[in-house]
Amino acid sequence: MNVIVANRYQSMLEGLQIDVIKSLNGEYDADEIVSQFQNFFYQRMILDITAIKNYQDIRNLQKLSISLDMSKVILLLDDSPESSSPVYLSKLISMGIYNFTRNLDGIMYLYNNPNSYRDVAQYQQLDNFTTEVNNPNQPMAMRGQPANVAMQMTRIIGVKNITESSGATTLIYILKKHLEKNYNEGIVEVNKRDFMYFKEKDVFSADEGSVSSVINNHRDKEVLLVDVNDSKTALSQCTDVIYLIEPSVIKLNRLMLTNPHILSSLAGKKVVLNQSLLSSKDVLDFEYESRINIFYNMPALNEREKEVPVVDSFLLKLGFERQGNNANN
Repeated sequence: MNVIVANRYQSMLEGLQIDVIKSLNGEYDADEIVSQFQNFFYQRMILDITAIKNYQDIRNLQKLSISLDMSKVILLLDDSPESSSPVYLSKLISMGIYNFTRNLDGIMYLYNNPNSYRDVAQYQQLDNFTTEVNNPNQPMAMRGQPANVAMQMTRIIGVKNITESSGATTLIYILKKHLEKNYNEGIVEVNKRDFMYFKEKDVFSADEGSVSSVINNHRDKEVLLVDVNDSKTALSQCTDVIYLIEPSVIKLNRLMLTNPHILSSLAGKKVVLNQSLLSSKDVLDFEYESRINIFYNMPALNEREKEVPVVDSFLLKLGFERQGNNANN
């Protein structure tokens, strides 16, 4: 089911031939929209940009990109000079807002064929982008910095199993092997020594007491992949965290018996179905039943393969733009 947030273009959006579970009409603060839909399940949100108060200030769009899954949002732009400017569109793309259009046909196309970064990359002006990064979930060193500065800092990507043995270690190894073609990367493993079996270089071990210093000592890397295991300290150091669920019946039932409220705690986070055999329809059903949005549906992978396009597509969705050529190939 879908939601519509409309204002100036309400009459246009009433003509959409889609199922609507909730509709708002009027002008709202970005924080009001976030509070309404951050924990609300929907397949697509059709968002009239004029429904956002002071949408000309790109920071109000940034509030949405921080708290909502923008891959499910279709932004209907108006014809104002602000939202029509190349700089404005470039900033939208830099915040992960790829689905924008100005007419009904465009909405229906994006509804069925959502854009990825490579579909809109030609609109991005990297040399001029200086929007501030104010994501409260980022480390203190990145807050309030110009985005072109923040992007040069180390990205610390944590990976955590939610269902038991969901494949975090193997997935991190595969991600590293793909990233090393385009990035200076490394791995930090906390409270375990499982990576010794891969015989991989640039793997740094840490325990709960030393993880902060180990991460800080390797900020010369562009990317650090962190196998956080049970470490709360490691989680606090990450710029982004991927939560893995293996969606087999036995794993899910065991998880729900252990912690019945765990899925609700994952609302708004990057949840990846790993080692998954689910179809696209199965994923939609899973989202509806669990009331959480799935960031990616990752099939079972062969760690011996050197090039796996689905892995590069996943990395591209995470914002590793240099993987784009690998994903296309």
